[in-house]
Amino acid sequence: MSTLPRFPPVPASGDAESAHWAQSLGDGAPGIALAHIVRARAGLDGWEPVHRLAAAMTRSPLNAHPDTASLYQGAPAVAYALHTADHPAYDTALATLDDAIATVIRSRLEAAHRRIDHGQLPHAGEYDLINGLTGLGALLLHRDRESALLREVLMYLVRLTRPIRVDGHALPGWWATGSPDRRASARWNAGHAGFGMAHGIAGPLALLAITKRQGITVAGHIDALHNVIAWLDQWRRGQRRAGWWPEVIDHDELRTGSAARPGPPRPSWCYGSPGIARAEHLAALALGDQQRASNAVESLVGCLTDGHQLAQLTDAGLCHGWAGLLLTAHRAAVDTGTCELSAAVSAAEARGQRYLRGHGEPTREGFLEGLTGVTLTAAALEITSDSALPGWDRCLLIS
Repeated sequence: MSTLPRFPPVPASGDAESAHWAQSLGDGAPGIALAHIVRARAGLDGWEPVHRLAAAMTRSPLNAHPDTASLYQGAPAVAYALHTADHPAYDTALATLDDAIATVIRSRLEAAHRRIDHGQLPHAGEYDLINGLTGLGALLLHRDRESALLREVLMYLVRLTRPIRVDGHALPGWWATGSPDRRASARWNAGHAGFGMAHGIAGPLALLAITKRQGITVAGHIDALHNVIAWLDQWRRGQRRAGWWPEVIDHDELRTGSAARPGPPRPSWCYGSPGIARAEHLAALALGDQQRASNAVESLVGCLTDGHQLAQLTDAGLCHGWAGLLLTAHRAAVDTGTCELSAAVSAAEARGQRYLRGHGEPTREGFLEGLTGVTLTAAALEITSDSALPGWDRCLLIS
């Protein structure tokens, strides 16, 4: 994916009136700042654009409410961007944010453990990457890998991976109440299980795997990895390059053991097989399971080379478009040095470039669905050294 001609601009102050925009990693100032941070840290630009965005982030009171603050919204999102900057101008603000975020995390952990103790099912936002404790754990790992609070998040995730009994029936501990898309439907009356990186169990698996690889473990850590891997094995459809997972299943599918979807969904980072395969790949590397790691790589190669899957990509962005697929597979290729996967990434990148030429660059500026994520991905695909760019993509849990 070649470097785009237009770099994400810093919006004028009048465009940044929304507190949501100012504190949104996904589509607002913190996410857009990541691209300017990368340029500033590489010496390609000054810090003034970053400082302007930081001012926009902190102009209004920061959201640190336990019900709504998350890695992608509020104080944690701002802290993620400012920490990535690694600039002394933000040290005081980060110290203040650390205290507020710790209070948020402790409150959410207390509520989650209380819910488990009472034998109740979670909502996906309790544990997922975008809204939940997995995302907050990713922030702690990014900010301070020695944090005791990070270990508390990991201990919660270990509990999450254990079965829970509801009305005499055993369900996965992450079986979520309600609808996965927030729209009422009788299909979801008995809940659902999401598989993907953004809102499903792949996110917790990736965080558990990444921390294990870094030597950060808690009691039950290995069992938790195996529990989730066994679930993915159960629901994997097809083998090797034809392997894929459903995005989500309902209770009837759980009961029958059969996914209703006849074939693979779009190959996206957020819900699709690329994110799931990368999470399993990380877990396999953490456990030293080379055969499983090889199988995960084969799944990624399949996502990159199957024309039927690629035809389902209808945007360029990180979340559910070309950039997310390419960056996820690229991080796996760098991690393993697999020539076959690298070649598949290169071929898919050429196809992604054709998509951009035919459809134009994104009209949005944001990180997950806009120009920022596409531009950062284009830069990452040209660099193989982990130290060449700051860890801007740790919020995606693919590296």
